[in-house]
Formats: sequence, structure tokens, C-alpha cells
Amino acid sequence: KPSYESLYETKFTHFNPIQTQVFHTLYHTDKNVLLGAPTGSGKTICSELAIFRAFNEHPGKKIVYIAPLKALVKERVKDWRNGLCKKLGKKLVELTGDFTPDLQSLLATDLIVSTPEKWDGVSRSWSSRAYVKSVCLVVFDEIHLLGGDRGPIIEVIVSRMRYIAQETLQTVRLVGLSTALANARDLADWMGIPKDNQGHGEGLFNFRPSVRPVPLECHIQGYSSKFYCPRMATMNKPAYAAIQTHSLGKPVLVFVSSRRQTRITANDIITHAVADEKPKQMLNMQDFELEDVLEDIHDSALRHTLQFGIGLHHAGLSQRDREIVEELYVTCKIQVLVCTSTLAWGMNFPTHLVIIKGTEYFDAKEKRYVDFPITDVLQMMGRAGRPQFDKSGVAVIMVHEPKKSFYKKFLYEPFPVESSLADVLQDHVNAEIASGTVSNKQDVMEYLTWTYFFRRIMQNPTYYGLESMEEEDVTEFLSDLIEDTLEDLEDSGCISILNCGNETEIESLLLGKVSSFYYLSYKTAALFGEKIHEKMSLQETFEVLCAACEYDEMPVRHNEDLLNAELAEQVMGAGGWEVNVEDSDDPHFKVNVMFQAYFSRLPLPVSDYALDTKSALDQSIRIIQAMIDVATEKGWLTPVLNCILLLQMLSQGAWYTQPATMTLPFVSNKMAKKLPTLPKLVWYSRDFKRALGTIRKCGLPEKRAAAVTKICSSLPLLDVKISKKDGKSGSLAVELCKDNFKKGSNAYAPRFPKVKQEGWYVVLAAEETNKIHELKRVSFHNRGRVMVNLNNSSVDGTAGKTKLLVCSDTYLGLDQELSI
Repeated sequence: KPSYESLYETKFTHFNPIQTQVFHTLYHTDKNVLLGAPTGSGKTICSELAIFRAFNEHPGKKIVYIAPLKALVKERVKDWRNGLCKKLGKKLVELTGDFTPDLQSLLATDLIVSTPEKWDGVSRSWSSRAYVKSVCLVVFDEIHLLGGDRGPIIEVIVSRMRYIAQETLQTVRLVGLSTALANARDLADWMGIPKDNQGHGEGLFNFRPSVRPVPLECHIQGYSSKFYCPRMATMNKPAYAAIQTHSLGKPVLVFVSSRRQTRITANDIITHAVADEKPKQMLNMQDFELEDVLEDIHDSALRHTLQFGIGLHHAGLSQRDREIVEELYVTCKIQVLVCTSTLAWGMNFPTHLVIIKGTEYFDAKEKRYVDFPITDVLQMMGRAGRPQFDKSGVAVIMVHEPKKSFYKKFLYEPFPVESSLADVLQDHVNAEIASGTVSNKQDVMEYLTWTYFFRRIMQNPTYYGLESMEEEDVTEFLSDLIEDTLEDLEDSGCISILNCGNETEIESLLLGKVSSFYYLSYKTAALFGEKIHEKMSLQETFEVLCAACEYDEMPVRHNEDLLNAELAEQVMGAGGWEVNVEDSDDPHFKVNVMFQAYFSRLPLPVSDYALDTKSALDQSIRIIQAMIDVATEKGWLTPVLNCILLLQMLSQGAWYTQPATMTLPFVSNKMAKKLPTLPKLVWYSRDFKRALGTIRKCGLPEKRAAAVTKICSSLPLLDVKISKKDGKSGSLAVELCKDNFKKGSNAYAPRFPKVKQEGWYVVLAAEETNKIHELKRVSFHNRGRVMVNLNNSSVDGTAGKTKLLVCSDTYLGLDQELSI
């Protein structure tokens, strides 16, 4: 179609050899496809061919593109929003930890770009979600990461989408994009790509690493120094020499293992350039341009290196600093970019030379240096060689001498992919039991036959700890695995197993349903079962949150145990909760003190902690919502109210003990004492002048007082009306009216790292016993009024026996309690 051709007119005149070979299958058929090709082969364009086919043949259906990292999702979203979607008039939604679109957007969209976790979460309840059942194409980017940490999730999604297709009798096309694979046939079998007469299959394309459109010249250098830091230091001079030899005047990416190494490496390259009497050789800017750029740079180390034409790029930089550096590098204003490995996945930067300075990184969990996955090294190498500019690319890989032969072999051999599903089988089996797909042991066995793990165990049994390939041995091995998995889930309180004669019935329990719905580990559910109790204090509630398994992976980097201990002392000095400083190297300890520092508004020791706090906050809301569900089911009001209070504290970044007016900007503790309560301020703000006058009295200048008044006028003012429903005994109608309703407004939570919608908990409980009769969560969306129906057999007209609580999930100080 001309409309499709126009998307590529400015980029190239013809497809490269790989794209040409796959064109017919992707664009003219609906066959499942597995494409293995080196990085830099134009695989994204291949995926677009399959997307165009779906637009042509299945209008109105949905396409899902799954990328294994948030950075890759963002790159795709940015590219397609400005290109493909804009020109073809298609709608796109992003589904990541940062964005959870509403149901209307998901139903109306054509293209969903998602991380594996998010799509796994929504597709678990596929039978009740129309938008999941209307998917006609799923594209898996970097499907060879099946063997990595998050591989099991990709494996489960592929298996589930094939299962959905079978159950709904609709075709769901699967397209997998990968680097060159050693065992592509197994992957193809699992994806439902049948063999042809030659044993290949029309949808299977597996190109060797050597067929790259831009050839790659690779140099592997060994360094013998035994210890990590001295070894890194000896690599800096050869790195500078490699730039001089291979990439004079052309862009260079230097990959290092840590944020600290970006600074050290850049400064050493500058030292060598100065010694060479060519200090500004990597800078392509006039002095006045450079001055303008430096004014906008926040990070001092980056400001220094940019003066010599070298940029830094890592997650510790502010978003604005990163955007400036990316722009300078892409426009060739600076020649060298020293970055951490995350950039290899997140940005499609063209470069001529890639230097990989060391192939290990410090693993905080293991407390030692470990090797990068070979997939990461291949991805870094793949950035070298720009299709529009270079006839070849160059990669220089600097490794520890003993590993030199390993890299020589594996960088040129196709990549073998194994499954790691067995390590986390409990969570995925629990999800299937909770959704009703699995109800006995035979169902679990049937579920396993859909997986890649099942294919590989037959091909490579020793890798999975199986001695023989005899059918009965494999069956026994799988049977034992299922037995152990179900036992773990039963011990954690997620499922119950009932033996009915020869049959074993499996039933999902509350903890199992909650952990599946909120996408939590079964171990976290077990923690809830053990720790949540009727009289749980706020501090205990907070400690359960911090102990969740979702924080097991929080990095405690080199020397951060000392920083954690210092931060703990500051937190306790500022009136925070006690912590045991001996645990300062524990990830959960770090989460605890970071949250308390966030409530106390203490400065964080290093910029890394700001990002770590953001990541911890990202997870916190669903963990607490799950805790609320568990406590509600038991009928316990105290832990529910403490969870809601904790939600408010996390949303506002403040202690509940402070005046709620301190969540407003510019308002100090001293000023807050001179102000009325927050509900009164919100009420006054209906009359702007009156509110402004009141706020000025606390000592704020007019401009700031006006800003505070404006925020007060946007906060929710709820009018709660209760009536008996249709005159029935035990049935209540609660009407919530927002007096100052404004359409399309988000919650005011400036310290929370994501855009937040406000929600309310409506709780009906016994006055004397604090037992919950009913709890409902409501949102106004784009309405000013919400009706909630509550059923409660104990509401029989005698006042004072029951109370109604209306609690915000975002704001401190705006909750209401009414006696009935």
C-alpha cells in the first residue's frame, strides 16, 4: 500500500536481504513466525510488516507488541506514536508500570505496547476481558531473553495466547524476534510453526550472526589483573587508543558496568586526550553553544565531561540531563558517550565503534562480581555499524583474560535458549488455579505441555537435572515437580488440595486469588497470611509492606550498607520508627529507611537512592491494596484503616502525625499551626478571595498563597448522604457528591513519582467490635456523583450500632466518619 510505503520513503529505498526474505511470509500470510537475526538487521521493520497484515486482514482487532524492558517499550511508543500511528490514523496505548490505561482506552485502541509483566497480569483473567480476546497478533521482541530472569513470564504469555486461540477458536498470530538461535527448531515447535518437508517450516527464519547488513569487525582483548577495580583502570588507555585507531571523528559508545565507572572512565579518557595535546578533539560545538548547554545540565560530573565532548548516560541522571546528552550525541555535537549497559537495550543510537569495558557487574544480591548475560554483550555489540552511514562497524570487547576463549566461541555461535520456568513455577500455576484454568493435577500436567520448558526437557534433560530420556522417567520427574509446586502453594495458604477418591481437586483460596490479581509472589501472600492480624499497628503494617518479596531485588550496591546505616540514624533522629541497623545490607532494610526518609523529607545520600525510592513506591500501592483485600475478607477494620493511612502517607510523602496542610506546597510546620484544618481550607477555597486572605495570615507571600489556594480548590470536597435502599432493612444507599468537581483532573500528589487517580474506600463497620460488614472502592472518573450500595444485615435502624467511613486512598486529613 502507498500509505505503508510512505513510512519508509525518507529512511531507505529498498528492504535489506533479511527483510526481503521474510517479506512474503509476514505480509502475505497469517503464519506464526520466528525470526532469528543479528542485532542491527532491521527486525523492527519486519514486525511492522506483520502489523500491516493485521491492519489489512483483521480491522478492528488488536495487536500486542511485547518488549522485555520498559526502555524498549518507551522507544517503540515514541517511534510509533510519531510515525506509524500518526500517519495511518491508529490508536496506541502503553501498558507499563508507569502507565495503566483505563478500560475505555484499551477497548478503543488498535495497538498495545506492553512489558511482559503487565500483559501477563491482564491476560490472566482473559475470559472476562474482551480486549484480550480480540487480539489477533502478538509480537515478542527479543524472545531469546526466554532464558533470562524474566523469561518465564514471556514463556507463560506465549503458552497462554496459544491456549486462548484454541479455546476461542480464533487465530492469534505469534511473531517472535530474536538474535541468531542454536535451537530455533524447538522454539518454532513451541510457537506452533509446523515443519515443512525439509524439517524447517515456512515461518522459521534463523540467520547466522555473519549475515549482518553492516558487517561487524570484532576485537577481543584480555586483561590479566586479578581484581576488578585495577583491571578496569588498566583498560582506560587501550579504550582511548581504540577510539584513535578505529573511530576518529565518528561516534563511539563505551559500555561500563556501573554509574561510578561512567565517571571514572570518562575522566581517564579526558586525561589521555589532554596528554595527547588534543583535549577538545571529541567536541563539535562552538563555545557559545557549549555554554548554553552547560547552563541546563544538573549533574556536575556530566557538566565537566561535556566540555571535552564526552557524555555520560546512566539511570542516576535526571530525565532532562539524559535527554540533552542523547540529543548532543545523536546530532554528533559530542563524539563519545560513556554509558551503563541499560542503554544497549533502551536506545537505538547509531554508532561506529562500541567499546565494552569489562563484562562483569557487581550483583548486590550475590554480593560479588558476576558476568553480564551473553545476550547483553550481543546487544551492546549490535549497536556498532550504522546502516545509513557505515560500510562496517567495530566492536572492541575488553574481558578478563581467562574468559577470552569463551567470548571468542559464543559471540560467533548461534545462541542456545533454555527455559527457567521451573524456578518460578509456583506463581504461574497459582495464577492458572486462581483463574479457573487448572483444577486438578492432570490440568497442571496439561498446562506444562504448552510450555517451552516441556519441549526443552525432552531435548536437553541433563540441563534440568533429569538423568534419562525414558518416557516414564520424564513423567515421574514432571509429576514430582507438580507435587512439590502444589505443596509449596498449599503451605503458603494459596490453595487447598482435596483428595476425592482417585481425583485430586485443587481450589484457589483468598491468598492465592489476591497474589494472582495483584501480581504478587506466592511468598508475599504467605507473609500476609502469617503477619496480618486483627490489632495490627501502623508500624507493623509498614513492616509487612517492606518485607514483601517484591523488594528482594532492591539493589544494595557496593558500600551502600554504610549509607543505609547512616540514613537509618537520620530517620530515627527525625522521629521515625526504630530499625535494626545490623541489617543494613538487607534490601528490605533499605526500602524501610528510604520510605521513612521520604515521609520525613530528608535528603538522600546519593542520586541512586532517588531512583530506588521511585522503584519502591511503584510497587507499594498494589502490595497495600492486596493487604486491604486480605484484612477485609477477615472483617478486620484496624489493619484496613492502617493500610489506607499508609497509602495516604506514600501518596503525599508525609507522616500522618504532621498537620495535613503540610502536604501543600511552601507550608512549613510553623505555618501549618496558624492555618485551619485542610478540610476547612478546601471549603473556604470555594471563595478564592476569602481563602487567599486566610492563607496569607500564616506568612506566605501573595504569589505563593495564590498557588496554595488554587491547589486547595482542586482538592475533593465530599458530601456524603446515606439512605435506606428501597426501604429495605439491611440495605443502604450511600451517595458521594464532589462539590468542587472538575472533569479530567488527576489527584494532587506532587511527591509521588507517577500520575495518580484519586479513589475512595467506603467502609461499613460495627461501632463496638470494629468488624467490617462491607468495603467498596469507588472512583469518580469523570462524574461528580457516585452511588454505592451496601448490604448489611446488622443495619436494622438502631442508630449508633454501625459506622460508615469514607477514606481517601491519596489525601491525608480528608477522611469522614458517620454514625448510622
